[in-house]
Amino acid sequence: MAPAQGDSATVDVYQTLQIEREGAIEWLTLNRPERLNALSRQMCDELQAYFGRLYTDHDVRVVILRGAGRGFCAGFDLKDTADFSTGPADGMRAQRRVSEVILRMRRCPQPIIALIDGPASGGGFALALASDVRYATPKARMNVAMAKVGLTGCDMGISYFLPKTVGVSVAAELMMSGRFINAERGLSLGLISEVVEPEDLAATGRQLAQDMLSLSPLGLRLTKEGLNVALSAGSLEQAIALEDRGQILCASAGYFDEGITAFIEKRDPVYTED
Repeated sequence: MAPAQGDSATVDVYQTLQIEREGAIEWLTLNRPERLNALSRQMCDELQAYFGRLYTDHDVRVVILRGAGRGFCAGFDLKDTADFSTGPADGMRAQRRVSEVILRMRRCPQPIIALIDGPASGGGFALALASDVRYATPKARMNVAMAKVGLTGCDMGISYFLPKTVGVSVAAELMMSGRFINAERGLSLGLISEVVEPEDLAATGRQLAQDMLSLSPLGLRLTKEGLNVALSAGSLEQAIALEDRGQILCASAGYFDEGITAFIEKRDPVYTED
């Protein structure tokens, strides 16, 4: 896995995650390579803590999510599943430990770029779907693995994100069979933005993150918020109402004036943190 480049530093201390800061970008690496980065109870707790912290951390503006070693994430670790079958109370607590990660990913204002190399199965597929942008290598393979182990294919937000991403028919095919989808087909369906070679994956993610950082801080956060709301908006009027609010908030913060001035002067805008 290519390391982050430039001014970077390791921040926070987790047992199953590696966090590296590169300016306003944070690289979040799932770090259980001996288990293909499978989700454990501890990893879920640490992911909750990480994404929960981001909600009020304006120094981090973009997150790049990746897996250490040979895979992105092989799903929930089957050696750590006892709590799910001990009854409805314990089972629901165990289930929410996992699903809360997805909720916090969507609540955090930073865009999340997923870099998928190797398997992204079950919970790993859910993490990828909950990200805002997905890049993959030709070795990427994704599936709704929970459907293959006696559970439903509706888990960790998959039933929400997948039909909106690839359409109902393909979503039903994948969720009701557990079939794998490869990077080439994922690209054709809009599930993946681009397929790149493994050696180019980190650089591709970094370049998009840098492009995102060219937006104003408030504009970037409100764009993610607006996309989230528009996914579930009941009408065009609701979506436009939120869009109007976001534009005037950014203009009132002075970002519009700076953006126009920079455009006229043929220079990069300089946005101060709101």
